[in-house]
Amino acid sequence: MIIETRAYARAGLLGNPSDGYYGKTISISVRNFGAHVSLYQTPELKIEPQIQDLHEYKNINDLVESVNLHGYYGGDRLIKAAIKKFSDYCQLENIRLESKNFTIRYLSTIPRQVGLAGSSAIITSCMRALMKFYGVKISEKMLPSLVLSTEVDELGINAGLQDRVIQVYEGCVYMDFDKKIMEKYNHGKYVHLKPELLPKLYIAYRLDMGKESGVVLNDVKVRYQKGDSFVIENLQKIGDLAMKGKEAIEKSDYETLHKLMDQNFDLRRKIMNIREADLALVETARRCGASAKFAGSGGSIIGMYKDDEMLNHLKVELKKVKARVIKPFIQ
Repeated sequence: MIIETRAYARAGLLGNPSDGYYGKTISISVRNFGAHVSLYQTPELKIEPQIQDLHEYKNINDLVESVNLHGYYGGDRLIKAAIKKFSDYCQLENIRLESKNFTIRYLSTIPRQVGLAGSSAIITSCMRALMKFYGVKISEKMLPSLVLSTEVDELGINAGLQDRVIQVYEGCVYMDFDKKIMEKYNHGKYVHLKPELLPKLYIAYRLDMGKESGVVLNDVKVRYQKGDSFVIENLQKIGDLAMKGKEAIEKSDYETLHKLMDQNFDLRRKIMNIREADLALVETARRCGASAKFAGSGGSIIGMYKDDEMLNHLKVELKKVKARVIKPFIQ
């Protein structure tokens, strides 16, 4: 029997990057893109690599093009780390795994390194496949924390819980990572919001190379840990936007939501260095009349648009700065 699992891309609607700092966020799953894992029983344990994991190139130009498109890291390390973390979890919980092996392969259509949570989608999908294969149950509340631990503890990637929560819960979710709750339960408070209440949304992502999100976020983390009051204050404000956004969504107050999304980016810009190419995405979208903020760590934006005329304008103008525009499919 072949086990098939999937996890989708995500976009942070409000509150990011406060999720890594006991803040609040709202996120949506983006079913336009996904990470797919296939797993089946075999005599030996085997991870089948994707083309970018093979490290075989036609020539030096082919290697350079591959790095520009995919970066320096393949997905096989994510699969390997997920398997190890799953095994560690089962040992910790005294869960005895049946003595059997498997072959696992993955396929991802999520654009690489543009802040749409491609890495965590591969790990989430892998965890789901392993759970099915071994008959292990991990609660929805705890699975995101296990995925995050895979990235942080095994791979040294600086990240927060938001991506993993939305990839487990899917749809549209409000997340409160209150420190007391997190320290007591190792998870936050997660509330589903009705996707049909959301306004017209677009996502634009860069078609050229981005960077790994952990690299972008590291400076903020260091300053936060040192007690930088300016960073702490602005992260608090960013998290509060999500709480206000939840109320705006429930009331269909799209004018307020538009302002909150713009404020999210403006506050982020105060505490983080923004690459010129990413800033161009935001400024171009705003000149079209749309709201705009980062969907993740950079390389993609999300915002509200008024009508099809504005959407077409966004597509034309953002193409000039090497970006593609899509309408996110959520449900």
